[in-house]
Amino acid sequence: MRILLLEDDTDLAEILALGLRNAAYAVDAVRTYAEAEELLRTTDYDVACIDLGLPDRDGFGLVRRLAEDPSLRRPRRLLVLTARDAVADRVAGLDAGADDYVVKPFDFEELLARLRALGRRGDEHGRVLRVGELRIDLAAHRAWRADAELDLTPREFSLLRYFMHHPGAVLSAEDLLEHVWDANADPFTSSVRVILSRLRRKLGDPPPIATIPSVGYRLQEGP
Repeated sequence: MRILLLEDDTDLAEILALGLRNAAYAVDAVRTYAEAEELLRTTDYDVACIDLGLPDRDGFGLVRRLAEDPSLRRPRRLLVLTARDAVADRVAGLDAGADDYVVKPFDFEELLARLRALGRRGDEHGRVLRVGELRIDLAAHRAWRADAELDLTPREFSLLRYFMHHPGAVLSAEDLLEHVWDANADPFTSSVRVILSRLRRKLGDPPPIATIPSVGYRLQEGP
């Protein structure tokens, strides 16, 4: 899952971004409305976490624009992170188009739980994904092949999760970089190949992820 984090408090943004990356999310963190707008013109996000009190413009404006402006790529889900705790502000945020509203200060584990809930919303699979012999628990961050639990790093888990959300589809290295890594990733490195190779070894034989020469990779839907 790739997240846009719009937070003008530099220290808080760094803490949140680090925690989210450690939880296997790809995170692009920005401080201003203008920076977020620039990214939203070119990048697809699963979730945008938007602060309201920004140095250049009010975050409410961005929430509204994402529902109306076709020049911006609306993330699948919007989560407001703000110190504004009045009921009127919460109602305004949700009515403007936000899917969730979290008031600062908040517990990081609650934020993770809310992100997991947003990721499951509208997903017919719910908390557990199953493809062939593979099964992952999105909330517990655990994965199995048949009855054997897999010992995956956060990045390996995130990569497998993305494949399992797109079974049978051919995914290019660019697709994987776009959704499993973030803007800090160098597209010319071998990151995808290295992590994918490690994941394949852990998944065992027969290999469930096939290489499609000159195109990309596909998670087989059978056993």
